[in-house]
Amino acid sequence: MSGEPLLIAQISDLHIKPRGELAYGLIDTAAALERCVTHLNKLDPPPAMVVCSGDLVDGGAPEEYEHLKHLLAPLKLPLLVIPGNHDDRAALRRAFPHQPYVTENGAANLSARVDDVDLILLDSSVPGEPHGFLEEPTLSWLASELDADPARPALVFLHHPPFRTGITHMDRQNLHNADALAAIIARHRRVQLVAAGHVHRAVVTSFAGVVATICPPPNHAVELAFGEEAPPAYKVEPPAFHLHAWFAGEEFGSLVTHHVPIGAFGDPHAFFATNGELL
Repeated sequence: MSGEPLLIAQISDLHIKPRGELAYGLIDTAAALERCVTHLNKLDPPPAMVVCSGDLVDGGAPEEYEHLKHLLAPLKLPLLVIPGNHDDRAALRRAFPHQPYVTENGAANLSARVDDVDLILLDSSVPGEPHGFLEEPTLSWLASELDADPARPALVFLHHPPFRTGITHMDRQNLHNADALAAIIARHRRVQLVAAGHVHRAVVTSFAGVVATICPPPNHAVELAFGEEAPPAYKVEPPAFHLHAWFAGEEFGSLVTHHVPIGAFGDPHAFFATNGELL
């Protein structure tokens, strides 16, 4: 591989409603996704893959997935998707029949080899519940997948964060068996990233000795409010997504995550004049 990084874009929490409906009567999530797709298509160089880490739709209804597919149709990049707590596994599978899920039923887990990196996507959704949980077959599959090729770096994606953020009402809905995931991640040094969604905010921390992130949304943000008594609320803040850049190098290389605002912000402005002087 050359000195150029391998780029993996991550989007999350699209919350697409039936055509013409607004989330909470206010947020046009369809327009937000259209702007996100336009921005992704303009990235140069283009990412090798786009990962959507759950909550593709808002209520799991077939008409929502049909609307979602229409909105994603202009995307020029390959796409991998896993469900979140707002999704319906069966409806998601029907909407994306060519996704390489490991099994035909149950948790919609998948993996993909992208150049020199393995992408491992875990289905942490619990049907009918807002919190996350990795089923025993998922944990066993993850362990065997990581054991299969220990020399390749791996990026792990799931919907529910396996750590606290301090936003109490969201932390109640995080991954409830995070310790089981941590035990597997800690045994496999090739894992370079654990990337989640769900919280509608950009977050970075460490988990089981690995860098861990939460992807920001293309639409509405959860209010950054700490404390047990803070009520659930959302705000309209600048939308964004994450762009994970992996650089080849010794052992497992290195990974950098960029926060990419969605929108048009004009052309780049030069720092230096044509004569080399700083402007």
